[in-house]
Amino acid sequence: MTFPRQVIALARRPRPVSALAFFMGVALGTALLGAPPALAQLQPPTSFSAVRITNPADVGMSAARLDKLTTAFNKEIADKALPGVTIMVARKGKVVYSNAFGVRDAAKGDAMSMDSLFRIYSMTKPMASVAAMILVEDGKLQLSDPVAKYLPAFKEMSALTALTATGTEAARPMTVQDLLRHTSGLGYGEISPNAALKDGLAKAGLYKPGNIDFDVRDMTPDEQVSRLSKVSLLRQPGTAWEYSLSTDVLGRVIEAASGKRLGDFMAERIFQPLGMVDTAFYVPAPKTPRLTASFDKDPATGTPFKLIDVSKLPGNDSGGAGAVSTAPDYLRFAQMMLNGGVLDGQRILSRTTVRWMTTDHLGPRIPIAPTPGGNVLFPSLYTFGLGFAVRPSDGLASAPGSEGDYYWGGYAGTIFWVDPKEQIVAVMMMQSPGAMRQYHRNLLRQLVYQAVVD
Repeated sequence: MTFPRQVIALARRPRPVSALAFFMGVALGTALLGAPPALAQLQPPTSFSAVRITNPADVGMSAARLDKLTTAFNKEIADKALPGVTIMVARKGKVVYSNAFGVRDAAKGDAMSMDSLFRIYSMTKPMASVAAMILVEDGKLQLSDPVAKYLPAFKEMSALTALTATGTEAARPMTVQDLLRHTSGLGYGEISPNAALKDGLAKAGLYKPGNIDFDVRDMTPDEQVSRLSKVSLLRQPGTAWEYSLSTDVLGRVIEAASGKRLGDFMAERIFQPLGMVDTAFYVPAPKTPRLTASFDKDPATGTPFKLIDVSKLPGNDSGGAGAVSTAPDYLRFAQMMLNGGVLDGQRILSRTTVRWMTTDHLGPRIPIAPTPGGNVLFPSLYTFGLGFAVRPSDGLASAPGSEGDYYWGGYAGTIFWVDPKEQIVAVMMMQSPGAMRQYHRNLLRQLVYQAVVD
């Protein structure tokens, strides 16, 4: 069976929310790897307003229980915690829930729809990681390769000691595997407590406090590599997991190994084969009416929101945080992963590579750094694979899931996960980078799992 290349809003979608109704109330609201069937065949609709949906009971889920998602997120919209959100859930290769809530832009009042475009920020990382593993399968990369093999500027890196500004020679080269699993020694200026790293990144123009901290869309790839290579590493490579610019550097490695711009390579090898028609590194003018916006301020804290400008081709394609996508597009990517690297006859990766990516690559020897950059992962009690957080146990975590499920999210609240054991894929898109994003992610998880009845 096949999954349409333009998956769209399915039944159970609420009526469009008018601007008046919106302003009267708007919202708060990842090892077993089988080969489940491809997503259920749906006839491409003539619009995003209606399309057939699989009866949840056919795949062991309860329609009535899935309705709790609708109730809960309508309340989040009404409570003015979110401007809008789109959600898609599939089980055993069939879409059982698809819904659009609220508005694309609170200032305009246009109803949210399933083709709405979202800045997915760090949800770019899993896709860039897949791009790297495609090159591994092509024989053009090896995980043990030093990054300097592709980016010579990284040949002689220094690493900071403790919180000092003094750098010592890196004990070993940073490798491609380090980039994929965030053990490179790189950091993010905005979430690192190390003043020396922050200062070095700021001077290099790679950290812009008071602006949009991590936005370097104005730089060329060569400029980014040259500047970053002059900043001492936060720590020795391979010694700790810390969220970082690793995937941005991985994007530069992909370009060097493939001879193509990152976005072009990903379009050729991932987006086009999977029918991800709206996924790219910028939004062309004809599609800008579908681009979503955040509130001006965080409803919980009053902190102003600032989102990256995706209206023009960037100077470089950020593998760490630069893509734009839709819920239907990302669901196709996630289902490909659940299917063991294939969707609708299009083989992106081998089943063995998917399993390699979605198992623990930290083990007992690589700790999670006791820093804000480490805390991106630690509270979930997940470990990390190659581009994905991986759940080591059914229990322990504060949200439901299964041993071996894997996930990642984005700065503006977007989230997806794949559960091979339960054969579940879920995607949620929003533009809400504030204090409540984890609440909404957990809410989605618990309401999806409580709907599993068989």
